[in-house]
Amino acid sequence: MRVLVDTNRYRDFCEGEPSALEVVQKAARLYMPFVVIAELRSGFLCGTQSRQNEKYLTMFLNSERVEALYPDENTTHHFARIFAQLRLQGTPIPVNDIWIAALAVQHDLILYSRDSHFDCLPQIARI
Repeated sequence: MRVLVDTNRYRDFCEGEPSALEVVQKAARLYMPFVVIAELRSGFLCGTQSRQNEKYLTMFLNSERVEALYPDENTTHHFARIFAQLRLQGTPIPVNDIWIAALAVQHDLILYSRDSHFDCLPQIARI
């Protein structure tokens, strides 16, 4: 199973939430979108355990099963199609989540997120 991890599910994993631990342990490969990494680091800087949180994120990202995902030109086409779809549906979602959705579609990944607004994108497989 190839899983794209959203911010909230990474936090669940770090907090030892049993279902998050199970998904992370069972996944053959885990992917972290650049915006998730940025959201996490932004949160770290606003908190009181910045160094410790950064240390854990770095260890996670350095795992052999984890890969950071960055957009390329192809990603921008997926982003544009998803943006247009959401606009036509009247179901806007945060811009960072459109990037996450675009990367999930582009790389044919299963999205692991608690955000229900991804439900309006049936082309994305979800856990």
